Amino acid sequence: MRSYKISLLIGLAVLIFHNCTSPEKKEQNSKVNVSEKPSLTVWSKEKANKWYKEQPWLVGANYNTRTSINQLEMWQANTFDTAIINQELGWAADLGMNTMRVYLHDLLWQQDSTGLVERMGIFLKIADKHHIKPLFVLFDSCWDPYPEAGKQRVPQPHLHNSGWVQSPGLKALKDTTQHPRLERYVKGVVMAFAEDKRVLGWDIWNEPDNTNDRAYGKVELENKAEYVLPLLKKSFVWARESQPIQPITSGVWIGDWSTHEAMTPLQRVQIEQSDVISFHNYDDPAEFKKRIKWLQRYERPLLCTEYMARPNGSTFQGFLPIAKELNIAMYNWGFVDGKTQTKYPWDSWDKVYTTAPEVWFHEVLRADGMPYKEEEVALIKELTDVEAVP
Repeated sequence: MRSYKISLLIGLAVLIFHNCTSPEKKEQNSKVNVSEKPSLTVWSKEKANKWYKEQPWLVGANYNTRTSINQLEMWQANTFDTAIINQELGWAADLGMNTMRVYLHDLLWQQDSTGLVERMGIFLKIADKHHIKPLFVLFDSCWDPYPEAGKQRVPQPHLHNSGWVQSPGLKALKDTTQHPRLERYVKGVVMAFAEDKRVLGWDIWNEPDNTNDRAYGKVELENKAEYVLPLLKKSFVWARESQPIQPITSGVWIGDWSTHEAMTPLQRVQIEQSDVISFHNYDDPAEFKKRIKWLQRYERPLLCTEYMARPNGSTFQGFLPIAKELNIAMYNWGFVDGKTQTKYPWDSWDKVYTTAPEVWFHEVLRADGMPYKEEEVALIKELTDVEAVP
């Protein structure tokens, strides 16, 4: 207990130092008014919809630099590449994108909490220059359940997300004595930027009940959802106790959402604890519209935080016009082709690819910034009215 208190005091000292010494932080804090005071309860529908009306139509991508295989490599000190980030976010702004969904990792805080806060501040400064607000993701149940900080492995050729890692990993997920460490991570990160208007929001957990059957099913934790559920509940509380002015969410991604009762206990927590509702859909436009209709019953802003898998029928042409008409925020998976290799499909875990697929699964731009498909880029620019961006 004594070591926990010491760690907590050190973490708070880091946050106080950051708040007192960062000009960007002071500038953002000065813009907070009484009506934006944070709450320890889920936002009312009225507050959530008022916040959403103040945003532009939100369009962006799930973002990881092309030079990093996963969220650890993107953020660790020796591989954090501000030149690449500035270049790629500039490309995004040129398309009219105004937001990005960006993954963090609990091991980053354990490894170097002060450095992580500093690098997030640098990232926000670059993003703000390009008029882009990130939605930060705190935890993720997808892909490799055995993450390790430090030097990351090289990509396995032609394999979709060959190096992406879960947060927390399997060992931490099944060990409740790790919860205090994870609490320090959630509170430390959210508190550091709780009043920063450059942050769009906080995505607590990506696909929390994903068991990765195709890729890592044989080594996954059995009854994974039973371990995730209590930690998911706690994570919402920890984030809310940090009193952010930004909304909190976690997206449903699979299953029957036609009624609240049809959802799993975990999905109901995601919906009930979210200030704004987020969801994923990689199906065709008809299924996309059906799921939007299901979620509209909650009368809250809707954010589609993952879509766009071309061979599945989930495309920019099929989804973006619907989303603009219904004012749904949109984040496609992938932006620039790189080390995550998500131009390859999910089934690259089932069969061997020796060359890139004729139709890319994800990604918008090639590694040099040129469009994979000119017509897609033209559509994004047209719908986001890119000419109006200063």
